[in-house]
Amino acid sequence: MRVAVIVFPGSNADVDLYNAVEDVMGVPVDYVWHSATDLSGYDVILLPGGFSYGDYLRCGAVARFSPVMEQVVKAAEEGKLVMGICNGFQILTEVGLLPGALLRNRSLKFACKLSGLRVDNNNTPFTRDYAAGEEIQIPIAHGEGNYYCDEETLAKLRAGNQIVFRYSGENPNGSIDDIAGICNERGNVLGMMPHPERAVHKWMTSDDGRRMFTSILKTWREQNSVTTHA
Repeated sequence: MRVAVIVFPGSNADVDLYNAVEDVMGVPVDYVWHSATDLSGYDVILLPGGFSYGDYLRCGAVARFSPVMEQVVKAAEEGKLVMGICNGFQILTEVGLLPGALLRNRSLKFACKLSGLRVDNNNTPFTRDYAAGEEIQIPIAHGEGNYYCDEETLAKLRAGNQIVFRYSGENPNGSIDDIAGICNERGNVLGMMPHPERAVHKWMTSDDGRRMFTSILKTWREQNSVTTHA
């Protein structure tokens, strides 16, 4: 198994994501620059948070035209696992792999704190190690995390069980239906605003994000008939 962490000009959570993969999954991981034109050697593609291209025009709007994004779309279509976190989520909506858009926080202020989430769908490759309805604590750090979609799209997300995470308690950005993370219909593409890579060790205040990475690893092993020995 090999993991790619895509790096855009302005990415700032790529190191955290790289370290989380190394620490939790223990598999080969590479930084892949946004100009790359081949991701065929990777099984999992991760898009980190940050301010790609300075968030000019609109968050993720410029990054979606990077050469690597054509390969990210191809990987998703092939059924490979793709996860976008924070700015990565914004990029996935801009490129059309996930529906909706991320708007300015309702408060118009940057939000950075530990946030309560509820796992509404634990039947995805990214959440299988959680319990349905489980309450977890994952940090957020964003100014444009207000997820929005029209009523028709929201109805489809609900009907397809594509709402993976909802904010529990306080909604920190005003997102519709308290949405914190969604997946595509196939379930192999996930976008979320909170940062699970910043919650993989107890010294990080919470280690509730750790099971997202163990879930990915377990899914890949099952799909590829890889067994482990104690």
